[in-house]
Amino acid sequence: MKTVETYLNTQRRGLLVRGAGLTLSAAAVAMLAGCSQSRARAGTGDYSDGSRTQDLNILNTALRAEFEAVAAYQLGADSGLLSRAVLPVAVQFQGHHREHADLLSQTIRTLGGKPAEPQAQYRFPVDTLASEQDVLTFAAGLERGAVSAYAGAIPLFANSDLAGAAASILADEAMHWAVLRHSIGLDPVPGAFFS
Repeated sequence: MKTVETYLNTQRRGLLVRGAGLTLSAAAVAMLAGCSQSRARAGTGDYSDGSRTQDLNILNTALRAEFEAVAAYQLGADSGLLSRAVLPVAVQFQGHHREHADLLSQTIRTLGGKPAEPQAQYRFPVDTLASEQDVLTFAAGLERGAVSAYAGAIPLFANSDLAGAAASILADEAMHWAVLRHSIGLDPVPGAFFS
């Protein structure tokens, strides 16, 4: 477990400092779920300076994180370690991340940017995943990182619609995290505040 925890801590630190000052984890992509369609379609917003580029960088970072989440859930699904009761939930969460990625890609294009592409391969701590508990703990760590990333991204968006969408996605990621924590025998909501 120590190796998984070390990997997750390293990933979370990296997620918060890469790219335009912020790299978002899987949850970041989800932020677009609540994006105002009319404003996104028009490609306009609160952009009077170079802030559109910053928003596009944040969105692409989130998109990359969503692709990583999709790949991580695929790893879990293919591992043969998930029970019949757990596998459908993992597949459902993977579907949420795919939806986030699709919407992020569409929003990036609408804002005049080029969406990031998924990596050909991700470096997950595969050798430490030997049981369903290990896989769920790994997934919970990724979801927690996503919640942190979205929380950090919200105040950085120039376009307030994107900030609202990030909050919507953050809520989805927090639900994933709570469900996964519960499934591994931890308190699903460990405190009144997230830290």
